[in-house]
Amino acid sequence: MSDNRPILFFDSGVGGLSVLAPTRLLLPNAPIVYAADNGGFPYGTKSEAEIAARVPALLGRLVERYHPRLVVIACNTASTIALGAVRAALDLPVVGTVPAIKPAAAQSSARAIGVLGTNATVRQPYVDDLSARFAADCLVLRHGSARLVELAEARLRGEATDPADYATVMAGLLDQPGGDRIDTIVLACTHFPLVEAELAAASPRPLSFVHGGDGIARRIAFLTEGQQWPANPAPGIALFTAPFDVPPGLTAGLRDYGLDEIHFL
Repeated sequence: MSDNRPILFFDSGVGGLSVLAPTRLLLPNAPIVYAADNGGFPYGTKSEAEIAARVPALLGRLVERYHPRLVVIACNTASTIALGAVRAALDLPVVGTVPAIKPAAAQSSARAIGVLGTNATVRQPYVDDLSARFAADCLVLRHGSARLVELAEARLRGEATDPADYATVMAGLLDQPGGDRIDTIVLACTHFPLVEAELAAASPRPLSFVHGGDGIARRIAFLTEGQQWPANPAPGIALFTAPFDVPPGLTAGLRDYGLDEIHFL
């Protein structure tokens, strides 16, 4: 029998689309609900206590509404702070998103990597632990940027963005002591792969960028292996936690990711 239960993706905004895209390649018939917490956006400037309280409560409501087979917290900030609480609260598989420090360290020939994330993510002890476990022999520099999240949101809406903004973000990382050694940068916010090309263009030298989207997609495929998928899945749903007038550019951007319906919580 066909199983119409969706995969539920959750992020503060549209960044989780960088995880949805590789998942669709592996599971093209999977029904999708993509939830963007625009009512709480942005997460990167909020306190740990605010995120720890908000994310499990919201996901509980979303699970009751859509009855997913699996939840993906497609947000580094929410995952590094609230993943444990969400897993404890929900009786279904929950996949988190954590900074891709391990693969970045594995490929860095200079043994110097940068971590670009939100302010909330880059200060987390979780990042300290990943660095100690997988990059102990590397210089690991971090930079938090709320502006880059806004740029990624604008980029998805089809709006023009200023190359100087990307150059400023890159300078915040590369101009730190030792930043001239960096050869690999972890995009530790799911928004940031959406503007990877712009970051590369703003870089003063060729750099490698690493993020976890493909690995998360493989994990989702593994956890749902052997499950049934509908032959003709329903249109993908983009859900927002607060009502607003959806601009045409955003509607078009969401459709590019197979999200043809827009709902509000």
